[in-house]
Amino acid sequence: MRWFGPKDPVSLWDIRQAGCSGVVTALHHIPVGEVWTVEEINSRKKMIEAAGMSWTVIESLPVSEDIKKQSRNFKRHLENYKQSLRNVTACGLRVVTYNFMPILDWMRTNISFEMPDKSRALYFERAAFIAFDLCLLKRPGAENDYSKEEIEKAKKRFEVMDDREKEDLYRNALLGLPGSEEKFTPEQILDAIKTYENIDSKKLKDHLYYFLRQVIPVADEVGLKMAIHPDDPPYSLLGLPRIVSTEMDAWDLLKAAPSAANGICFCTGSFGVRPDNDLVGMIKRLGDHIHFLHLRSTKRDQEGNFFEADHLAGDVDMYSVIKEIVMLQKRRNISIPMRPDHGHQMLDDLKKDTYPGYSAIGRLRGLAELRGLEMGIYLSLNEK
Repeated sequence: MRWFGPKDPVSLWDIRQAGCSGVVTALHHIPVGEVWTVEEINSRKKMIEAAGMSWTVIESLPVSEDIKKQSRNFKRHLENYKQSLRNVTACGLRVVTYNFMPILDWMRTNISFEMPDKSRALYFERAAFIAFDLCLLKRPGAENDYSKEEIEKAKKRFEVMDDREKEDLYRNALLGLPGSEEKFTPEQILDAIKTYENIDSKKLKDHLYYFLRQVIPVADEVGLKMAIHPDDPPYSLLGLPRIVSTEMDAWDLLKAAPSAANGICFCTGSFGVRPDNDLVGMIKRLGDHIHFLHLRSTKRDQEGNFFEADHLAGDVDMYSVIKEIVMLQKRRNISIPMRPDHGHQMLDDLKKDTYPGYSAIGRLRGLAELRGLEMGIYLSLNEK
């Protein structure tokens, strides 16, 4: 499971009791762009080992906005990133997860969407998001990104919101920002978006490929695997380009820096939001480059809305996905690290404040379902 460090309300012992042998985590207290020192890495590693688990996968070692834009301090940040890669390898870590999403790492409009069983899930409502963009953020030129029908629907949606709903929408939409516990003003967000006004998808891809050509040789040298997380959701938001959303995007970045170290964190939830992403086919074709797996399912509709479904429900055919993963591991003779993702808030966790999508019991349920499915598939394949 993912663990957010000593301040996470889900403790290491909670994760151990769920049946996990390891955690994925990061040094969130170190400013983005600065070096992860051996001392800090080992300090975190000792905490995890004291709870009887291991730490071999980092999620995430963030890429600074300066690197993504190739602005200001990007060359210093690149050198710091390379040093961090050397340091984490020296401490025994083997996989580094990262992403290249501009400004916002993820986007949801509701972090407590009530399900039929009264549990709560993460939800993206397109009309609410457009209302945020047009009526709360008031991004210049935003109306050009939507159809007349979408704009009309968003404005009607906004008109029926009370002040509390508007405040919740504004806060939820910005949770993907680093330091999201701070109160960001619309002006601050618009200023950040403005710094990307001359960076389209092609240019951002060029910046990603430059980053890869700098860091992959270091990863190769020290025996580390780099795993990029796809965009969440996998399409443009707020006029910002998204460049890791499809299978073709994945092949483009792999070809930009050919190496066994250059790979993917295959997130079935992020890729699965797009109906044109063939998840099982992607695992078959990209399998040699998958270094880490996030297993979750979403349920989408024709209007662009989606919510986090149960791990074995939704639009992801989890049986076929895990069957393909089991066969991939047998073929490669490896065990790929994987984790459940974005569990529902349920039972006693409904009374607790936890990181959105990362309460203990919902992920415990997902983990149990996924492990049972994996074992059943594994045993049935071995019987043949």
